[in-house]
Amino acid sequence: MAHSNLFGGAIGMQRDNNKYHIDDPTNWPHGLDKWTPSKLFKIALYFGVCFCFALTIPNNLWDPELRQITFIIGVLGIWRYSWWFTHAVRAWIYGRFVYPSIRERGRKLWQAGWRPRHLHFMMTTYLEHRDITEKVVRSILMEIRCSGVPGTIWLGSSVRRDEDIVCGVLRREAQNLDVTLRIIRQNVPGKRAAIGLVLRAMNRNAVEEDDLVVFMDGDFILTRGAISSCMPLFKLFPDLQACTTNEEVICIGPKWISIWLEMRFAQRRLAMQSHSLSKRVLTLTGRMSVFSARHLLRHEFIRLLEADHLDHWLWGNFRFLSGDDKSTWYYMLKARVVMLYVPDALGYTVEVIEGSGLERMVQNFRRWSGNMLRNGMRATKLGPRKMPFFIWWCLVDQRLSMWTMLVSPVLALSASILYTPSYILSYVLFIAVSRMLLSLFLYQYARTISLVYPWILYFNQLINASVKVYCIFRLSKQKWTNRGNQSSSAEGDALLNKARNVMAIWCTSVSVTALFLGTIIYSELLAIPSLGDSKLLLLHLFDF
Repeated sequence: MAHSNLFGGAIGMQRDNNKYHIDDPTNWPHGLDKWTPSKLFKIALYFGVCFCFALTIPNNLWDPELRQITFIIGVLGIWRYSWWFTHAVRAWIYGRFVYPSIRERGRKLWQAGWRPRHLHFMMTTYLEHRDITEKVVRSILMEIRCSGVPGTIWLGSSVRRDEDIVCGVLRREAQNLDVTLRIIRQNVPGKRAAIGLVLRAMNRNAVEEDDLVVFMDGDFILTRGAISSCMPLFKLFPDLQACTTNEEVICIGPKWISIWLEMRFAQRRLAMQSHSLSKRVLTLTGRMSVFSARHLLRHEFIRLLEADHLDHWLWGNFRFLSGDDKSTWYYMLKARVVMLYVPDALGYTVEVIEGSGLERMVQNFRRWSGNMLRNGMRATKLGPRKMPFFIWWCLVDQRLSMWTMLVSPVLALSASILYTPSYILSYVLFIAVSRMLLSLFLYQYARTISLVYPWILYFNQLINASVKVYCIFRLSKQKWTNRGNQSSSAEGDALLNKARNVMAIWCTSVSVTALFLGTIIYSELLAIPSLGDSKLLLLHLFDF
């Protein structure tokens, strides 16, 4: 994972009297520097404690009455961990062999003097903190200056305050740069509307098909060379139409939220590199992605971003609120173009957590899971002939994992209640060891090594699966507090919506009950009465 310095400043940010300042991140450990003797000792101590715990607690795993449960949990574990290992191996191949070759070819092309004709930065922002907005704009100017490519900043905004901040930075620091600012004031709310208006303005202003367009949020700070790492790839690969980039997080809020986000970004790096080996990715992140303008100027692409929708059997036809990055990805997936992940094109996402950290966490899960379910459903229907088989199976696996993740905790709790409470201790030990083994892979992609990763990873998986099960029957329910507290649902009269909500509750209840009963019956925790037993019971009940 590469880290670059930012315009002579740093990336880590601290809060001080409601202002946000930059700290020097050069003290963050990188690569093998993370594996200090102290960290290795703590990991060894962790496994030692688990071993002592295993020798102390009652061993219920091979109890004759519970052996079937252990077998099921073990089989599911082997399947899931084999899938994780597959991603880890693919990510290693891409990061160790495939991408370094691509990067070297791009470097030679860049040194030979190749440059794109023009860079376009499509930036959307909404009442962001002044300090963050200024750093974002400075990072854009730094990339224009370092690359030597003329640039245009297309600012999609809805309030004068954001526009004034951007104009102020340009007046002070862009006088000697070939950069143009175009402000597109949106007349309807929402990020999708802002992006659509900007793209339509680009269509009217002689943007050429070979120009490069950078989609970025107003809270994403580029590091030096982030765009330059992506630009040569579009010349090397004519079929390449989109690059998604590496992200690190700056969390201004509770420490546990910061660790959780860092872990999620580590998961993202591992998965992105694995997917990119198939020349596709599963999302083109809206934080920052680079596109060739060829498809972006088409009416079909613009209209999909503006008014993407889903025709659902329960909620009818409804528009998507967030998830513009999933819409761009779905369009590119249908177009069968190459999409790559660029590991050393790094930027920093600034997350300012105000209010309840737990509430923000749940909101993020609902937004991310909803976007994944809404788009994954239709992407899977494209079939493996429209995309590499591995990518298609990744989409199928997303649908399966939300259910399989819930099987093992259901089995462990059921066995503890119906047979022996000590079984839950064996399950906790299983979680402690298995999630640490997974974390050993994640540490290679994380900012630092933290012993709480195994537990955050487990609860992240458990909560994420639960939220997906809840959302799958409520796909029209959307809320986005980051963009003016927007919310939406399927249109219709009050009685119809009430009936739909009742149906969603019923579907969720039936699905969860079926999962619970099917799990405990298959594991032989609960036996189904035989036909003969049922007849005897009926005769006994009606014996006069």
